[in-house]
Amino acid sequence: MNKVILIIIDGLAHEVARHSLGYLLAMTEAGRATGYKLQCELPALSRPLYETILTGTRPVDHGVVHNNVVRLSRETSLFHLAQGAGRTTAAAAYHWVSELYNRAPYDAVQDRFTADNNLPIQHGVFYHQDDYPDSHLLLDAEWLRRRADPDLLLIHPMNVDDAGHKFGLDSPQYRNSARRFDLLLADYVPRWLEQGYQLLITSDHGMNRDRSHSGTLPEEREVPLFVLGSAFSHDRHAHPRQTELCGTVASLLGIEHDKPLCKELLS
Repeated sequence: MNKVILIIIDGLAHEVARHSLGYLLAMTEAGRATGYKLQCELPALSRPLYETILTGTRPVDHGVVHNNVVRLSRETSLFHLAQGAGRTTAAAAYHWVSELYNRAPYDAVQDRFTADNNLPIQHGVFYHQDDYPDSHLLLDAEWLRRRADPDLLLIHPMNVDDAGHKFGLDSPQYRNSARRFDLLLADYVPRWLEQGYQLLITSDHGMNRDRSHSGTLPEEREVPLFVLGSAFSHDRHAHPRQTELCGTVASLLGIEHDKPLCKELLS
């Protein structure tokens, strides 16, 4: 059984990740991480793809087909699987994640800080402003990690997506937002690896030059995946799919499941 940290950098296009994430790319060059290119499912929108990543199900099948579908998930998510197997779950994430797996609609007074073992996400710090600083979000996540000692921790920053919507794919603001998060990660990743965590760092969707996303352009659909940790094969020829992330993480956690997974990713 492993402990897993899953990081979803909202709105990060692969074409920007492949030249802007200096720390993660340095880890890749050093043989301590492996990077892949994934194609996100459609529509390339946030709430549908949170559900896809965390349940292994396509939007046209799980029914969360746009961002205004505000309801609890009808699928078995990673959080449900982990909770059912007696594992501890936590998330520092945008409030839509809370709405999918804990309570809907989100009530900031009740739900921003969550500590309830009866919920799928047992320990949570949720935010509801798109410009909530990534630096604060990582502090929230590290506080949860130290306080709750979760087997599964989701970290979900929003600043890259926010910059993309304000300035577009080709903007320095968008690229620099990705660079800033990468450098923030550099302060946390070594200690997480030292403590035996397996890390997956990916994105839900990319960004286009119109300051939006939802369609089929490569810059909207192609997203990065970096894996770090001893439980991965680091096979550069693996071809993981976005719908396989849920099952792959469940397998890392040692949980029985019927989700699709990318066996090539695992050692």
